[in-house]
Amino acid sequence: MQQPKSYLGWKIDYSKPVGEPAFSHPLSVSWQVHKNPIALGIGGVAAVLLEFADARIRSGVWDHSTFKTDPIGRSQRTGVAAMVGVYGPQSAARRIIQGVTNMHAKVNGKTPSGEDYRALDVELLDWVSATAGYGFLTAYHRFVRPLSKEEQNSFYVGGDSVARLYGVENPIHSLEDFEAMMEKLVPRFEPHPINTEFLDIMKSDRAAPNIPKMAKSAVVNAAVSILPPKVREALDLGKEYDLTWKGEMFIKTLGWMAERKVDLNSPAAQASERLGLPRDFVWKSAEERERLVAGSTFNEELKQPAAV
Repeated sequence: MQQPKSYLGWKIDYSKPVGEPAFSHPLSVSWQVHKNPIALGIGGVAAVLLEFADARIRSGVWDHSTFKTDPIGRSQRTGVAAMVGVYGPQSAARRIIQGVTNMHAKVNGKTPSGEDYRALDVELLDWVSATAGYGFLTAYHRFVRPLSKEEQNSFYVGGDSVARLYGVENPIHSLEDFEAMMEKLVPRFEPHPINTEFLDIMKSDRAAPNIPKMAKSAVVNAAVSILPPKVREALDLGKEYDLTWKGEMFIKTLGWMAERKVDLNSPAAQASERLGLPRDFVWKSAEERERLVAGSTFNEELKQPAAV
């Protein structure tokens, strides 16, 4: 999906200001995970399902966003916010996140059962942040490249700074943290027609008109397949969403190809150049990436912690 060049009226340029660090280090697992569009697509759908499992978030998104009428635009904007948090200069990330927070401050209402909700409720912010991390990481781990436990924990811990900018008070640092947070919320989870309507939209031409329906169905089923079993059961997403063996092989092939396709105009490439690294930096071997960072003109800046 092509990245928009502006967000909330602000021009997005990952290549400037030259030398300004991102909130995620170029050697981080996040820089690897977020360069892969297949992992982001599958992980994004899974994250939405996890969020929609809670009626408060489901009502907030469905009633206060353009997702129903403009699913691709809404998805692009969400993707941009994620990309800026990983690859963007810290000043741009702060500006965009503040803009998102300002919009969320206006989102409040009641669920169909009459329960009050506010988008800035800490419990909801914590869960939304956790679902995004879980979705992207799990999709990458399963369909692109298996990650060690150390790499997975590093991914979660590396998201702290950006999560706290969004107002998250309890960022997760491991899969165990995610599962503990999920266990507290599972009693609230419920099936709802909006969940299947969302999945139908993601399979339709409204979401991605240039992608074959078979491929979109495989992505949706792949997203359902990485949901924790308790969540899938609570949402009543049955066998019609099972990922077949052929479907899994198809998705893994797409993930493998995407992992190796160098995109010199991507946010990852532009961010690399901003930090004095070659545009194809994220596609190089781990050893080569370490060598290039050590020799970067902005090596001292890269050593600085990402302050919130």
